[in-house]
Amino acid sequence: MLPMQSLQQDFYKDRSFLCRRLRHQIPIIKSPRRQNSSSRFHHMVERIHIERTPAFHEVPPHLRIDLFIRKLQQCKVICDFSEPLAELEEKELKRQTLQELSNYVASNRGVIISESLYPEVLKMVALNLFRTIPPQVNPSGDAFDPEEDEPVLEPAWPHLQIVYEFFLRFLESPDFNIGYAKKYVDQTFIFQLLELFDSEDPRERDFLKTTLHRIYGKFVNLRAYIRRSINNIFFQFIYETERHNGIAELLEVLGSIINGFALPLKEEHKIFFSKVLIPLHKVKYLALYHPQLAYCIVQFLDKDHTLSQEVIGGLLKYWPKVNSPKEVMFLNELEEVLDVIDPVAFQQCMVPLFVRLGQCVSSEHFQVAERALYFWNNEYFITLLSQNMNVLMPIIFPILYQTSKTHWNRTILGLIFNALKLCMNLNPQLFDQCVNQYKHQKQNERKRQREREENWKILQRKVSGTTSLTITALNDGNNNMYYATKSLSSDPCSAAFQNDGTVETADKILNESESNSIKEETEGIPHNGVPASTDEHTVHLEEQHDILDTDMQNFEPNIGQFRQFRRKSIIPVDETVITELSRHVSLDEVMNQTPSADTSSSSPITLANSSPSYDNGESNNA
Repeated sequence: MLPMQSLQQDFYKDRSFLCRRLRHQIPIIKSPRRQNSSSRFHHMVERIHIERTPAFHEVPPHLRIDLFIRKLQQCKVICDFSEPLAELEEKELKRQTLQELSNYVASNRGVIISESLYPEVLKMVALNLFRTIPPQVNPSGDAFDPEEDEPVLEPAWPHLQIVYEFFLRFLESPDFNIGYAKKYVDQTFIFQLLELFDSEDPRERDFLKTTLHRIYGKFVNLRAYIRRSINNIFFQFIYETERHNGIAELLEVLGSIINGFALPLKEEHKIFFSKVLIPLHKVKYLALYHPQLAYCIVQFLDKDHTLSQEVIGGLLKYWPKVNSPKEVMFLNELEEVLDVIDPVAFQQCMVPLFVRLGQCVSSEHFQVAERALYFWNNEYFITLLSQNMNVLMPIIFPILYQTSKTHWNRTILGLIFNALKLCMNLNPQLFDQCVNQYKHQKQNERKRQREREENWKILQRKVSGTTSLTITALNDGNNNMYYATKSLSSDPCSAAFQNDGTVETADKILNESESNSIKEETEGIPHNGVPASTDEHTVHLEEQHDILDTDMQNFEPNIGQFRQFRRKSIIPVDETVITELSRHVSLDEVMNQTPSADTSSSSPITLANSSPSYDNGESNNA
């Protein structure tokens, strides 16, 4: 054993020496520090030192283009905003240079006429703007709420803002040459620009919205690609992530684009309307972009009135079930659609529309009911209602009248009375017909309810005539297993066992009771809820249900000698289940079982408190 211990000691010594040598030879690479305060993850490896340059008015005119390019090259330097106190001098010099470039482009003519400026300008813009957007602060929680949550602001915004302003003035300059810029503002540039719409800073999204609109107006060759790219963002938002920060801004851009569509609408635009704009209503966070979405819908309807029926069908399809604020938004948009709908198109969708409107009127949420009742203040809605009064009045009147009797809010009651008064003034004769029809319907409902209650009472009296206990025997080898259940007379759906083993269901008894009640009314017999042959029928039922099998009539009058057994309150129906239950042995039975226990198969049972009990001589194989 001693040589083995010495070998182990030598091994550990060599191992520790090797680890010390490797520690000095292998460099330790630390994980990079995560920059939570800035979206600028990557920095330029080669830094250019920013030097103060002379102003444009300090140099001759023929040297200003070279000075312009020199300033653009200095602005390509990316400052580190993750550390607020780092590079303060360079940050200030770059901000002043960017501001000087922006002012020079905006206040002078003939500045960007040289083709050599375009690659430098667009490269500087791309280096400053295009970056990887950091992950969201709360990726798994609720979406950003502008009324409650504070936005996540970009620390590098002092530079980004001036870059956006410079680029916009560059695009809007009268000297801007689209032919020179086409080589650099391509699909890759647009794709990277659209990715920035997911920024959490609302100030940046506002500049992006204006910039994209200017590019769409200037570059005709990129319009189709811009629309397709926006569609892809919407598809991903609707069917995959349901999270994007720039949906409202993109819809604003689309609103101005839709306003410029030529008539008649192309099939591409109609597909975009039905496949993108309509499904945007089903997203959970509709409140973040609903005003912009409603504006786009109305713009489409101004172009083509035949799309109104598809809009109403989509709203009814995606109508929220338990989200009351979303219902209010749907009602707002629905009224805007009805303001521009054609009367012929309204007739094709008015029935499901008023059914849904009636459900909103009867809603317990007072804001939903209030918004639905405000429709009666719309003149064009009243015009459409008056033109189709024969169809719509029978739908909406019962709901208005019933809600006026049951709603809890006083404001809602006042609006309902105004709506009823308006309907009565539109067509008094039809209003009276609806009132009479409603009263007749209620009378029929009360009559059916009384008949139903009377039939259930008859059924209860019939069931109460059966035996209160039903005992079933199962022969399992040498032991007879007994199950006893109590039929509660208060339960009208209890089943009565006949002497042939069949079950008389509650539906059969109910049908018999209905036929008996009808027979009493037709024959003029005074109806007291009991059939004519009540006594004979009751006695016959009692005799019928008191007849038990001969194997089940062994009762023992002495109850005190039996011990309590577990009650089986449900009679199994399946034979396999009955067999498995009969073989079950409880722990108490095993503990109380004695070797001298009798295994008689015909031991008597008695009923104590509606629970079966076994005497001491019976087998415990239950």
